[in-house]
Amino acid sequence: MNAPATLPGHDQYPRLFSPLDLGFTRLRNRSIMGSMHTGLEEMADGFERMAAFYAERAAGGVGMIITGGISPNEEGGIVVNNEQGEAAFAASKLSTDTEAAGHRLVTTAVHEAAPDAKICMQILHMGPLAYNEGLVAPSAIRSRIGAFTPRELDEAGIEKQIADHANCAKLAQSAGYDGVEIIGSAGYLLSTFLVEKTNQRQDQWGGSYQNRMRFPLAVIRRVREAVGPDFIVIFRIAAMDMLQGGMSWEEVALLAKEVEAAGATIISTHFTWHESQVPTIATMVPRAAFTRVTQRVRREVSIPVITSNRINMPDVAEDVLERGDADLVSMARPMLADSQFMRKAAEGRPEAINTCIACNQACLDHTFNMKVTSCLVNPRACHETLLNYAPTDAPKKIAVVGAGPAGLAYATVAAERGHRVTLFDEAAEIGGQFNLAKRVPGKEEFHETLRYYKHQLAEVGVEVILGQRVDGAIIKAGDFDHTVVATGISPRRPDIPGIDHPMVMGYIEAITGQREVGKKVAVIGAGGIGFDVTDLITHAGPSAALDINVFAKEWGIDFEHHPRGGVTGIEPEVARADREVWLMQRKETPVGRGLGKTTGWTHRLTLNRRGVHMLNGVQYRQIDDRGLHILVGNEPRLLEVDTVIICAGQESNDGLQHSLQKAGLSSEVVGGAKEALELDAKEAINQASWLAALI
Repeated sequence: MNAPATLPGHDQYPRLFSPLDLGFTRLRNRSIMGSMHTGLEEMADGFERMAAFYAERAAGGVGMIITGGISPNEEGGIVVNNEQGEAAFAASKLSTDTEAAGHRLVTTAVHEAAPDAKICMQILHMGPLAYNEGLVAPSAIRSRIGAFTPRELDEAGIEKQIADHANCAKLAQSAGYDGVEIIGSAGYLLSTFLVEKTNQRQDQWGGSYQNRMRFPLAVIRRVREAVGPDFIVIFRIAAMDMLQGGMSWEEVALLAKEVEAAGATIISTHFTWHESQVPTIATMVPRAAFTRVTQRVRREVSIPVITSNRINMPDVAEDVLERGDADLVSMARPMLADSQFMRKAAEGRPEAINTCIACNQACLDHTFNMKVTSCLVNPRACHETLLNYAPTDAPKKIAVVGAGPAGLAYATVAAERGHRVTLFDEAAEIGGQFNLAKRVPGKEEFHETLRYYKHQLAEVGVEVILGQRVDGAIIKAGDFDHTVVATGISPRRPDIPGIDHPMVMGYIEAITGQREVGKKVAVIGAGGIGFDVTDLITHAGPSAALDINVFAKEWGIDFEHHPRGGVTGIEPEVARADREVWLMQRKETPVGRGLGKTTGWTHRLTLNRRGVHMLNGVQYRQIDDRGLHILVGNEPRLLEVDTVIICAGQESNDGLQHSLQKAGLSSEVVGGAKEALELDAKEAINQASWLAALI
């Protein structure tokens, strides 16, 4: 962007906007869009879509972009065969000149959008986490989360992997990239050489730590030889791998020094392996929780160091840089949530940033389910060639009824396009169900989304009328051309004898504290709402998301002494409320199976540690003074509880739509009012944004 120094954000965030001289080139500021696989890499039109995706972020002011991981060979990636044994899906690799040609579309687009922006390609060899029949690793040890047991590399195989990394880097250079990032963390190939439990070799590539370092260092040296001195080579290390028996601090420090000596331009610090049972990027993790670990690495080397994880606003990034924790700050998902993050920061408008809330629902959950990545708060992410908010040539007067996620998204997009929009809600504040979510410990980031929408409503000129229940007469009197019914959902009350007993309450009453929750509680319904309610009523003390010391205790991390992996020998200390809670569901599947792929385990593990009883295959027979009568596997049980909280799904509030249709008024339904599934802000915002882009 090379914004003038007079921009207010340059004074507000002076370190974030200071350039960094790498000797042979210069980074225009200290922001990095870190690597994030998008799913576009494997699509037929993927390079064109990636070009638009990354170019928009380069134009938005980010200093350097690191792409999603690209394998240097077939054995390092994902191959899914069809029933005929043919490859039906293959993760992107770069090993030929033909493949390099597609990448040039991306690099050209980025450099045309911002000539002083840099883009590096991540070289990702998945090792034992690869999904193909030829996967390889230092030892034939299957990862806890891997699909197959890898083949142990022999000497010729090791040489091939080193040569393939160098070839991949050289091809990336020929495709116009400014550099590469070699990932040596997360349980992928290079990191498995470093850790004793995954490298049980007794030759020159295993045994002592000096030998275990040999392979990743050989990769760096060979890559540097291939690309020459004037090319960025980033190496990503696990500064704290969150593994029992993982790398010690002394090993991390030695590795960092050796990585520098081997020819790396920059070291990027990562935290955790994918198989670790410590959350590092979920919303319950405090902002910038791990940057002080990066600071320790930075003190060991003279080359620049990148930090990352839960840095989602410019003031957080500035604080990290001011403390000297790092030279550069990686913000992958924040750039997904708002492509103009750095431009808005430069203009001194942080309130205009659409903040990443670390929900992972549309990004990492999509990635690990092999879907195209997007963003809950920004459906345009990775859809820049498909979803655009072009100015309308036929402005309409539009009423949007309901200021929950769907209504907010529709109103702001339609108004941005030039329609005259009035947003109604019978509540006294905007947000709908987001106002419940923000009360759950660990979900405080939902405050940021509401702050963003409040700003957007004013920015694009939406008239907001709160405390107003809307009917057909109001719509007709307002002479609206079109009405959007975004009235959301109402909690469903299951047909259980005794459902009106005084001990029964709905989840809204429980979350808002309208009624007091007792000491023995049955929660009926174990979807996302049931887990949130159970989390809230079993929580004690400060939220871990707001207190790094609480977070460290709850997840058994020792930041101060840095034992092996940061966690070895540390028992989690979980504060819990003085309540006994049963969380149950009708489904026969394990409780919590339907939660998000990348964060669901954290919620299940948290509640297990708090002693919550989780029951599946439950039939609800009756609620009376004795408690809740149920059948579990046809065996009668009585839960002697004093509170029953209903979290048994929702029903659409679509009554207004029917009355508008009867009156012959133009209308459409979005969000929960259209389909009342488990509360799903991702789908509500996505659906509303697409519809508002079309009207």
